[in-house]
Amino acid sequence: MNQQNLPEGWAVSIMADACQIVQGQSPPGETYNSCGIGLPFLQGKAEFGEIYPTAIKWCSAPNKIAETDDVLISIRAPVGPTNLCPARSCIGRGLAAIRPEGGIPSRFILYSLRATEQELRSNSTGTTFDAIRGEALRSYGIALPPLSEQHRIVAEIETQFTRLDASVAALRRAQANLKRYRASVLKDACEGRLVPSEAELARSEGREYEPAAVLLERILADRRKRWESQEKRRGKYREPSDPDASTLPQLPEGWAWATVEQLSLRIQYGTSRKASSDAEGVPVLRMGNIQEGALDFSDLKYLPSQDEEVEKTLLNPGDLVFNRTNSPELVGKSAVYKESHPSACFASYLIRVAFPEACLPDYVCFFINSQHGRAYIAQVRSQQVGQANVNGTKLAAIPIPLPPLAEQWRIVAEVERQLSVMQQAEATVDASLARAERLRQSILKQAFSGKLVPQDPGDEPASALLERIRAEREAEAQASLAVKGKAGQRGKRKAAA
Repeated sequence: MNQQNLPEGWAVSIMADACQIVQGQSPPGETYNSCGIGLPFLQGKAEFGEIYPTAIKWCSAPNKIAETDDVLISIRAPVGPTNLCPARSCIGRGLAAIRPEGGIPSRFILYSLRATEQELRSNSTGTTFDAIRGEALRSYGIALPPLSEQHRIVAEIETQFTRLDASVAALRRAQANLKRYRASVLKDACEGRLVPSEAELARSEGREYEPAAVLLERILADRRKRWESQEKRRGKYREPSDPDASTLPQLPEGWAWATVEQLSLRIQYGTSRKASSDAEGVPVLRMGNIQEGALDFSDLKYLPSQDEEVEKTLLNPGDLVFNRTNSPELVGKSAVYKESHPSACFASYLIRVAFPEACLPDYVCFFINSQHGRAYIAQVRSQQVGQANVNGTKLAAIPIPLPPLAEQWRIVAEVERQLSVMQQAEATVDASLARAERLRQSILKQAFSGKLVPQDPGDEPASALLERIRAEREAEAQASLAVKGKAGQRGKRKAAA
């Protein structure tokens, strides 16, 4: 940090010259509790909030203590995040407490560290995980303005951040509203309320139409014919079971209930072959490649193109890809592989479902991703050690409210139109949130380069503040030595007596 780049009256200091630093230490495990006995026990970034952390454990025999309004800094995996200590607390080895002296506001140090978090992180060491040593933290350089200016800087940062936070909150609400709107569109689509029904249009136009029950019979007949043409290789045909309509809600006119199995030509698990990062091969889609009802090709693994598993699991346009194993809230997410997508196969945590032309895979995908599909998946999923699973049998049994084919086309077109509008709005919100974060960093950068508030030539310079802190420390040290000396003399007199 260069003194020449700072305004007059500022000083370059190291952290240890302006603050006390207390490095955390883990107390004995038997002193932890979750009953509120002892001091709050703070261990790291996981407990941090925007400004203050939230304790989830307490300690009855603390080793290292942070006082109220100490700046807490994460010094292990990750390095750099900061909070203020809300009350006297025990701190573990993942944290250090920074206690400003000489009247320096805690929030000045907090915001100063947030302004230079990336720089601080560059001082970290470690191979398994990042950490910063106490000496590196104590010798870390900070720019100190005069004390009065420090208070003005903190006040201006918080004024600007308050306005910025209000804008960010509005953007977050817009994000949440878009998610709710998306869910509402999918719900309406699968309840027959998004587009005019085929039955109504047929009546108004004085024509006949094919109800979904007839369409389903046609699909089943085609399915049976395909199977029977391969009877010698595949054995006897088994008619898929009907869904239990008595447990299902009434459908719009012309619709019919069908299962995924009834509508599908094939349900197939993906490859368990280990993929690599060698981009010369064929991409293997995994659970992370399904995002918000679409396939994301930004993070891929690959199989060698000559691997026999590639041919078996190569996706075809129109294949629905279903995530059979994931966390409970994500299991069952689905997307459709499109003709415009790059060639790809799929991994074992995914299931491919192929459909005939009489059933649009996008419509089925919309239903599975809708709140109705999510509710069904929540009922049938099995769970072990934080992972949920919906196997091929349960997928096959999902009941689908099937509209007439012409209505499927209109539903898919309208959903895609509305989702496209929503995606544009989401992109705008995301860009605005990114701009807000850049503005936040710009405010901090200006603050700690002397450009956020005006300087006052009458302010006591920071060098005098640092000198006063040194003098106060020396006086405290002398007083401590005097107390120890008197205690020693009393001890000698007692021994002589």
